[in-house]
Amino acid sequence: MGAAYFYHLTRQPLEATLPMLLEKSLGAGWRVAVRGQDAARLAALDERLWLGPEDGFLPHGIAGGAQDADQPVLLTTGTERPNGAVCLMAIDGAEVSAAEVQALERVCILFDGNDDAAVQVARGQWKALTGAGCAAQYWSEAAGRWEKKAEA
Repeated sequence: MGAAYFYHLTRQPLEATLPMLLEKSLGAGWRVAVRGQDAARLAALDERLWLGPEDGFLPHGIAGGAQDADQPVLLTTGTERPNGAVCLMAIDGAEVSAAEVQALERVCILFDGNDDAAVQVARGQWKALTGAGCAAQYWSEAAGRWEKKAEA
């Protein structure tokens, strides 16, 4: 049974935080699905991820290609995980079910702490997932580094 980790982004944008979390996930041996709601936003993230870290390469692809099953990181708007992802990263308010949290190793919910609507969506997700019995952690970078602020 996995857990949902909520990342409250206040200092670094998603474009900076996501690659760091993806590298950690790949380092743990996990395949990852990054779920968003907007194909154009995922295309922009795809471009950003190709720039990658200066000292490395972050292998990934956008769902819908012939190589989906081979991608260590797959950007998608869907709920399927053709790459066998055991880690799901939900961005921009993408939906996550309690069944997914319980079936996967980790679910990361990243939200913009400077956007009131995004904060409200994340609060609703926290309430729904913890109410369904999912383990959850809330992480904040407000103090300048990531700190666990709550656990359920």
